[in-house]
Amino acid sequence: MKILKINSSVQSADKSVTRQLVSKLISSICSTNDEIIDRDLTKGVSLITGELIGAFYTLPEDRTDVQNELLKESNRLINEVKESDVIVMGIPIYNFSVPGSVKAYIDLISRTGVTFSYNDMGQVTGLLEDKKVYIIVASGGTAFKSEADFVSDYMKHMFSFWGITDVHFIDVTQQMTGENILEKANETIANYSIEYTNMT
Repeated sequence: MKILKINSSVQSADKSVTRQLVSKLISSICSTNDEIIDRDLTKGVSLITGELIGAFYTLPEDRTDVQNELLKESNRLINEVKESDVIVMGIPIYNFSVPGSVKAYIDLISRTGVTFSYNDMGQVTGLLEDKKVYIIVASGGTAFKSEADFVSDYMKHMFSFWGITDVHFIDVTQQMTGENILEKANETIANYSIEYTNMT
């Protein structure tokens, strides 16, 4: 099994709840034979440009050397998703939405004819299938699935847009309330660990 590990918190591992829980979840479901692909979005994700969009919509056989160079990062990120069986993603809620690096990542992944396609009727078909996704969502005050949470529904929609519908969330929001948020998250992770143990 290949696991794609994606972090997006700007905090270091000793301060970031999402980073800690991403590592814990992977350790819980990973076996010795599994391969982990490590993608830290805070280390740099390019923003889309007009030139890059032009490369997206140019047929492969018609692309220039410059366009092929521009597409390397997008191709690399998409191939990581394609090669993975499981995706574990940590997303802190920043100002009610995803970190900028996550939005940039989504823009580089979303390519017609590669990760999704339209038919003649305008209907969308996702081209990335048969993958399981776990998203750890953390916040200080924003409640999970509330009107102010512009992360969870957005991420579920984007994965579905790419054809991935087996998406699970681990709620680590509203940590400022003083409730046992981390305890509940750890219980959820423990249940996933049992689930994977029973599969082997």
